[in-house]
Amino acid sequence: MHYYQFNIGDYKAATAHLTNEEDLAYRRLLDMYYDSETKIPLDIQWVARRIRVEASVIRDVLNDMFDKHDDGWFHARCQEVIVAYHAMAEKNRANGKMGGRKKNPVGNPLATDTQPIAKATINYKLETINHKPIKNTVAQPIGVTDTVWQDWVKLRKEKRAAVTQTAINGIEREAEKAGVSLQVALETCCERGWTGFKADWLTNKSLSKTGQTNQAVMSGLTRGLVGGGNNVKLLGN
Repeated sequence: MHYYQFNIGDYKAATAHLTNEEDLAYRRLLDMYYDSETKIPLDIQWVARRIRVEASVIRDVLNDMFDKHDDGWFHARCQEVIVAYHAMAEKNRANGKMGGRKKNPVGNPLATDTQPIAKATINYKLETINHKPIKNTVAQPIGVTDTVWQDWVKLRKEKRAAVTQTAINGIEREAEKAGVSLQVALETCCERGWTGFKADWLTNKSLSKTGQTNQAVMSGLTRGLVGGGNNVKLLGN
């Protein structure tokens, strides 16, 4: 399909955390998905050459905004729009074979048309990811408190971003680059309204006070500078 309706508000809400380069990659990945009407290929280098964006940027966007399947990167909302588009096209073709109506209404193809005109998809609003309620099937990571985990899951759902193990793995990798724990990374996401996390988004001043204190306590314990036992309690626990 070569046409889809674009909803500016929904797109901005779901992609506010992306950099300019990531935003460009995401838009081009959506265009590739709709144009090919199939999943994004697993060969990221091949995709990078086709949409002219760095492979590392594409990898981050795919991990954040798509679901990885054995046969490609899947986008639930894109798939819904494609299925609805073909259902409408088939209905219009059937109407055309039956003679149609005396006056052709906007959106219905003539009997000789093989595809619906652009108006046929006017009601299929583009949303960047699946708008249906997301069932959380990802286990709470070890070392992440109940409060932070629940807040992060709630944030992802409000931003219409899927709660997937792939997303968690990506945030954990970036947290390691930044020298912070997954707990601190998710806590920072909740405080700043980020659905994703990148190491270079953080400076020393951007870490939460609670996260800094917890890391200081853990560092002291491992170096023997802070006494152990029941008297030591991490903030936020």
